[in-house]
Amino acid sequence: MTQNIHPLLLCGGSGTRLWPLSRKSYPKQFATLTGEESLFQASALRLSGEGFAAPMIITGSDFRFIVLEQLAAVETASAATLIEPEGRNTAPAILAAALVLEAQTPGALMLIAPSDHVIPEADQFREAVLAAVPAAEAGQLVTFGIRPDRAETGYGWLAMSEKPTADFAPVPQPLKGFVEKPDEAKAQALLAGGEHLWNAGIFLFSTSVIISAFEKYEPAMLATVRQAVDGAEKDLGFIRLAPGPWADLEDISIDYAVMEKADNLTVIPYGGVWSDLGGWDAVWRESGPDATGVVTNGPATSIDCTDTLLRAEAESQQLVGIGLSDVIVVAMPDAVLVAHKDRAQDVKKAVAALKAKGAVQAETLPRDYRPWGWYESLVVGNRFQVKRIHVHPGAALSLQSHHHRSEHWIVVEGTAKVTVDDEVNLVTENQSVYIPLGAVHRMENPGKVPMVLIEVQTGSYLGEDDIIRYEDVYARGQGAKG
Repeated sequence: MTQNIHPLLLCGGSGTRLWPLSRKSYPKQFATLTGEESLFQASALRLSGEGFAAPMIITGSDFRFIVLEQLAAVETASAATLIEPEGRNTAPAILAAALVLEAQTPGALMLIAPSDHVIPEADQFREAVLAAVPAAEAGQLVTFGIRPDRAETGYGWLAMSEKPTADFAPVPQPLKGFVEKPDEAKAQALLAGGEHLWNAGIFLFSTSVIISAFEKYEPAMLATVRQAVDGAEKDLGFIRLAPGPWADLEDISIDYAVMEKADNLTVIPYGGVWSDLGGWDAVWRESGPDATGVVTNGPATSIDCTDTLLRAEAESQQLVGIGLSDVIVVAMPDAVLVAHKDRAQDVKKAVAALKAKGAVQAETLPRDYRPWGWYESLVVGNRFQVKRIHVHPGAALSLQSHHHRSEHWIVVEGTAKVTVDDEVNLVTENQSVYIPLGAVHRMENPGKVPMVLIEVQTGSYLGEDDIIRYEDVYARGQGAKG
């Protein structure tokens, strides 16, 4: 191999099919679903090591600090993190990253990978990627096809020119074409024929080749994305793409924009385990059901159940299933899902129904993650709210004030450095401080261990957008999250 491979981790999406664990405020790639790391962390680790450069990330503004924190937790870092002003599907995201990388390293090899897939055999997958390098260096757009083990209707398929080898070796061959998500009968035929693979949405190509493909097939998109990249602004370590041009872009996948039109396509068969965790049935399948087909996570107990997933996410819960068969139960502190396993793909309908009735649970977790830590609401009333706030060691909230609420802080773990107008004090465990309405204030954690406090808010309006920021180490603007 003559050059490093530059991974691009696609880190957007809302993951509605894994509600209530995955929500718009904290989508599935950041959750720990099947292992010790989140899907995003596992993806970053899988695409690292010899032959791989540090990954590029493209994500939304609300997730930029989650990305940094999760990468730091597995002792890695990104080469660049691009911030999309709004989601526009994979084609504009990939093109923007290609333009940025091309400016830095002309002709670099770029590996496109969603950050929410499960690929447990990392070494085997890296071998498949390395096997694709000669084709990519020769100007091919390489896609990776997954060995199918069932007649799946939820994926698009790839038509091969010939059947893969018996051992499913990662031997490149010309791609014959793409197949849209099939119905059951067609999926059965594709599986039986042995010449089709699942489309994983993973690609390898050089920056110059993919940019040329956009110039040929989507010249208007190329011009607009180039404007968004040229007008990008640095924000701490992030690259914020210009929102004006970005808003004009079509919402379109890389498959529709380029791949299905191109004639320089190569496919690499991949025979290892793979899942996009596209529903709770996939989580059940990839979690290794026991002899009765039962998977339990957290404080969950199964009594005489078969082929069932029981998942409890809060330590204070006890989830018990009795005599269940082919059922999914996921219990969160603020929402519970109960569904037949065959209806796993319909969970997104529940999200739509909840959004229609104005339920905050449709998109927002009770725990809200911020660059300094997180908070969760414990009790909410008409004119009061009680929160638990967790601040990382060395972290600090913005210097701020509120128009509509006062606050009372009680430290329960660690030590807080508290600023109220011109007065600064250290507040230790079992001590409290009052923040009057309108006072300019800040809390910091000067210690080496997490600091936890209970906050009691009282006032006529308790929304998170009642924040005026004066100083912020994370360079956030005004608004709920900045």
